[in-house]
Amino acid sequence: MRRILIASGERDSVETIQKSFDPNDSFNFAPDRVTCFQYFRKKRYEFLFIDIDFLDNGSTDTDYKEQLQPFWAAFPSTEIIILADSSRIRQAVRAVRSGASDYLTYPVDRAEVRLVIENIGKNQKLFAELQTLRNQFWRKDFQAVLRTQSPLMKAVFDKVRSVAQTDSTVLLTGETGTGKGVVANLIHRHSRRSEKQFIAVHCGAIPDTLLESELFGHEKGAFTGATRLKPGKFEIADGGTLFLDEIGTISPSMQVKLLQILQDKSYQRVGGDTTLTSDVRIIAATNADLETMCENGTFRRDLYYRLLVFPIEIPPLRDRREDIPILVEGFMEKMNRFSTKKVKGIAPEIITMLQQYHWPGNIRELENVIERAHVLESSKALTAQNFPTEIVNRETRTQTISVDPHHTLDTVRKTVVEKAEREYLCRLLELHNGRIDSTAEAAGIGVRQLHKLMTKYHLHKENFKKIRSIPL
Repeated sequence: MRRILIASGERDSVETIQKSFDPNDSFNFAPDRVTCFQYFRKKRYEFLFIDIDFLDNGSTDTDYKEQLQPFWAAFPSTEIIILADSSRIRQAVRAVRSGASDYLTYPVDRAEVRLVIENIGKNQKLFAELQTLRNQFWRKDFQAVLRTQSPLMKAVFDKVRSVAQTDSTVLLTGETGTGKGVVANLIHRHSRRSEKQFIAVHCGAIPDTLLESELFGHEKGAFTGATRLKPGKFEIADGGTLFLDEIGTISPSMQVKLLQILQDKSYQRVGGDTTLTSDVRIIAATNADLETMCENGTFRRDLYYRLLVFPIEIPPLRDRREDIPILVEGFMEKMNRFSTKKVKGIAPEIITMLQQYHWPGNIRELENVIERAHVLESSKALTAQNFPTEIVNRETRTQTISVDPHHTLDTVRKTVVEKAEREYLCRLLELHNGRIDSTAEAAGIGVRQLHKLMTKYHLHKENFKKIRSIPL
């Protein structure tokens, strides 16, 4: 039995659509958008037929992707069919280009409804077959990682599939917290080297004086404290994969040594004169712009090109907001497994707020926020009171500024400036994690002036601090 929701004020067309399905299917009817979404939030529908008027926001250039987003956030797999008058076919086509499955024109024809349903069924079958073929490549233990509604992430996974079973060097780029380490592990686990070691080295966390020893090892007596021979990560990972995270932080001298092993796979331990070799597949990652660093002379261009054999850019979370419901669900399942508390749900309006937030810390920040809410929650579902105010109050901060025509121009100007100034400071404090010095520097003002403005607008730096990051 399929569930169908029809949102339209055209009674005859509603009846035609209903008669086009099996009598045993389940139907709900909504005369307006509000009622439609109330139904939609309560249960999952296989099909939603919705009037184009219910998606318009009153402007001539409605962003239909934005209008459809709340429905996708609730149930991403629902097939959405647009209903429109023949005079509004252009808008219906725009809605389809924005992600809707198809469109029908009033008065709705029964044969056309059946054709649309049949075409959607064929597409679903083809997609399922394609996914089956693709999933045969992926290991079962990575199925949760691969869940995505984002075209950008699907492109990333396509590149992973292409490069995984080669020995090509991979350079992962993207902001901090986007999951570069997860993608590196994904590549290794689906490579021919999967039975060998996967060794991760965070280059930025190790002092340069120790990094050489960490990577290449050292001989006994090579330096004070070297009481025994120590094999390096290149030696330990022989036959496997070495993941060099934050590669842009290594010093020029280390860049030379790394270039050598990338060129001929040879190296020497610190304090040794024996040339060793290592058959290691290199995956490097950085959140820095290595191209710019090459232009500035802080990163060797020849090393850059050695690393840039197969680049993969991981998109920030703000560019894949459609995946937020999936990620939240996965984090909650993970936390429920390791907790006696079983929190099962989250309100759709909170999901909407999470999708509106810009997530400077990306997936890592989202996981931390969900973990904190899970720890604090005492009910069966996550509630808004356990989320940071900069997230759940975002809607009130981004509302359109209203003006009173009965006020003078000076009064209106002052009100608008103050609202814009407060919003600017909030965004800047979020970006700098509540740090006063860096926020003042970015704003081009002094610390004392920033304190005065924060006092004026009742802003407290503690409200903009994020909880400590947990590595992905």
